[in-house]
Amino acid sequence: MKTLTTILVIAVAFLLPLANLQAATWNVPGDFATIQVALDSPEVIPGDTIMVGPGQHAGATITKAVEIRGEGGATIVDGPLLAPYPYACGFFFPGQGAGSGATISHLKFETVEFPVMSRGADNVTVSQCSLVDSLQGISNWGGSGWEISHNEITDLRCNNGGGIAVLVGARFGEMIVDNVVSHNKISGTLHVPPPYDEGGTEKGGYEGSGIVLYADFRYGWPGAAEISCNRVVKNKVSLVSDNASLVDVCAFELSEVYLPAQHPGESSIVTTENTVGFNDFRGTLNQIVLSPEILADYNSISRNLGKNRGQGLPPSVFGPGGN
Repeated sequence: MKTLTTILVIAVAFLLPLANLQAATWNVPGDFATIQVALDSPEVIPGDTIMVGPGQHAGATITKAVEIRGEGGATIVDGPLLAPYPYACGFFFPGQGAGSGATISHLKFETVEFPVMSRGADNVTVSQCSLVDSLQGISNWGGSGWEISHNEITDLRCNNGGGIAVLVGARFGEMIVDNVVSHNKISGTLHVPPPYDEGGTEKGGYEGSGIVLYADFRYGWPGAAEISCNRVVKNKVSLVSDNASLVDVCAFELSEVYLPAQHPGESSIVTTENTVGFNDFRGTLNQIVLSPEILADYNSISRNLGKNRGQGLPPSVFGPGGN
């Protein structure tokens, strides 16, 4: 009996530290002045939730697997710069897996060019957010296991790139799998700057996109090792461009983009076994774009409202994205 009592005491002593590690909820403002201060605090640990209250806030660089959740119309209007570009991110994942497992939800983004920008994080969730007038809305470079769902993305803009609502891509020898883009509503106008030859900035030569799976081999980058088993399902995309002759827009794009001097062969295709189905693309004139067109033979594109096989576009030096 004494031995049993000793075992029970040891077991309880072992479990007490685990009880103290239960997820905590923190408030901004309240517990912390800003989201970044909260993330930088050693008190905030993976699994915790940061509740962002009503009003305007700056975003942050995410390096922990926390949930950042808005309430009362919390709006992100500023954040870390996307070096070397003079653009603001709402939330930035800096790479090397930092921030993997994080969740961003129930937030509105205004006046930030890149609401969610990741340069290498896995298993991130972005859900039930509202994005207005983004250059590039939700950008997942090099990440697997993302869930991007139930977001509302209204209006886009471009500037020699961008003009994208949701990007899932790879460019530095990365393999990205098992990402899900579902139940998002993408609508409005792609706003195009004045053309370069008229004193503006825009050179054109590419298209904006509602959703794009993107293997990027430009600029001497190694490109994607593999983009496979990703699902784009049950989204509604309705977009128009205000200057389609300079930069048009398509609902969905599946691309392996090379420099014009490069000529990829069939044996080099890395974008395979992805599923694009049950989407409503009817509100966009150019519905599905495949570059090269042979990607239709390696991926399942079916049961969408609108066209189910697109036309290819020549690869572009400028876009899409590139950021």
